[in-house]
Amino acid sequence: MTQKIPATVITGFLGAGKTTLIRNLLARNGGKRIALIINEFGDIGVDAEVLRGCGDALCAEDDIIELSNGCICCTVADDFVPTMRLLLDRASPPDHIIIETSGLALPQPLIRAFNWPEIRTRVTVDSVITVVDGPATAAGRFAHDEAAVGAQRAADDSIDHETPLSELFEDQLACADMVVVSKTDQMVNGDIDTVLDGLSGQIRKGVQFLRSGTDGLSAEVLLGLGLAAEDDVESRHELHHHHHDDEDDEDNHDHGHDEFETFALTLGEIADVYGFAERLTDIIRTHDILRLKGFAAVQGKPMRLVIQAVGPRIDTYFDRPFGADARATRLVIIGEAGLNRAAIEAAIMP
Repeated sequence: MTQKIPATVITGFLGAGKTTLIRNLLARNGGKRIALIINEFGDIGVDAEVLRGCGDALCAEDDIIELSNGCICCTVADDFVPTMRLLLDRASPPDHIIIETSGLALPQPLIRAFNWPEIRTRVTVDSVITVVDGPATAAGRFAHDEAAVGAQRAADDSIDHETPLSELFEDQLACADMVVVSKTDQMVNGDIDTVLDGLSGQIRKGVQFLRSGTDGLSAEVLLGLGLAAEDDVESRHELHHHHHDDEDDEDNHDHGHDEFETFALTLGEIADVYGFAERLTDIIRTHDILRLKGFAAVQGKPMRLVIQAVGPRIDTYFDRPFGADARATRLVIIGEAGLNRAAIEAAIMP
């Protein structure tokens, strides 16, 4: 898995704020070389021009690819898979791939495409991020300009034009690993809370909410989740009456708008992988930690144990021998500003 190139799928209706989110990711990408696949059908050309203005050497023009032949989940064989092969076959492939889907695309068929034999062993779905227009949702709409979404739908003959936007919205939420509520700097706290309460019953257990305004969110928060969504596609429930033929969550957390802090911990070997993971899950819930990642040295095991947590969901796997590296456990904790670092350290290192 560590040899696969991670890909993040960003979905949401036209105008929800996907391009703004991506532009800020490029500006604060931690030195990664990111390739973009853009499929905002109906607004093609606009997003690419905006993103090409990032002014970063790591944002080269040939790293931005537009797919303009319709909704990406309807053109997998003809458009998406060949494009992925071209990216992966480059002499210097990207460190990370970001896919901005059409606002009318269902994430699940796209995620299934990552299991095609041509690309399965070379790329993995790091996560699916659904962007929700905060002010529009608070006003009872699915998009800021629903007429523009309607025009987008009319321009694409590959989809069912009769499907209500509400069903598309539910599918995008059901497939998400993170839900970013955009434009929250234009909202009052009461409206934000109402939006979060309304969305909480439409997402899977453990999915996180994040608020975002004009400053966007950094790559440290959104990239590198390591969720391998293509191996978990069946849990991302797809409605039976959507536009393609192809439980309430007590663990959701209301995270603030781009006010995050990070710190790292180093400790010795651990004896019990299961017990350690259980303890980390409890600590994450207690202290509202957004992400925890790193690796551990396990007594009696030559391989290092990779640890990835997004909210209370923890994934662990052995990736490679320590070799000449010191046998130690190193963790990075990311959360909303104001984390009780002393309490977290005491709980992790009793």
